[in-house]
Formats: sequence, C-alpha cells, structure tokens
Amino acid sequence: MKESGEMYLENILILSGEKETVRSVDVAERMGYSKPSVSRAVNILRTRKLIDVDSSGAITLTKAGLDIANSIYERHTILTEVLVSLGVGEKTAAEDACRIEHYLSDETFEAVKKHIKERGGERK
Repeated sequence: MKESGEMYLENILILSGEKETVRSVDVAERMGYSKPSVSRAVNILRTRKLIDVDSSGAITLTKAGLDIANSIYERHTILTEVLVSLGVGEKTAAEDACRIEHYLSDETFEAVKKHIKERGGERK
C-alpha cells in the first residue's frame, strides 16, 4: 500500500477514537486536504475493502483496514518515542516519525521495538 493510503487509514483510526462517527469532511479537516481529494481516496479505500461507508457517509475501517491502521499507528508512536528519547522535541519527533513510519522495513522496526522493550520503555 502506498504512503497516502496508509496515512488515510491511520487518520481514520485516530478520528474514530475521538469521534462517534467519522465522515469524509472530518478526514479532510484533520489532514488538511480538499474534500474532492478525500472523496477520491475514500472511494479507492472502499474499493480495496479497507473501509466501509454507510448510507449516511459514516466511515469505518474493515478488519484489513484496521490491521494496517494499527500497524502504522504503532510505528508512529514507537518512532516518536525513540526520537523524543534522543532529545528531539515532541512536535518535531511526531512529524519525523510520520515520514519515517512508511519507509522503515519490518526488520528494522522490529529491532527498534525490541530495543525499546529491553530498555523498559515499551508503550502500549
């Protein structure tokens, strides 16, 4: 999956934790994208069976979409934690983690996770 699709899924996950119902307008506002851009992405994600959109426009993640979103969100939180522990400011660490999370190999990420766990700083 491309970075943009992962970003949409991650943001839908975060929004679903903040709001009872997530709609395209919420995603557009959170991500700073135009409504037509979000509408196109939503259609692609729905076609790929990563999200469902009901008749009222409410967006929910499918099992496959939720798995991807959780994986990306875990990468984001752990990488942010690592960068903060190195002395990077929280805002910069979160922004950098957002860029890194999509390109880091599974092998490298698992090594980072293991390192964090061994030093006693594992996040839940």
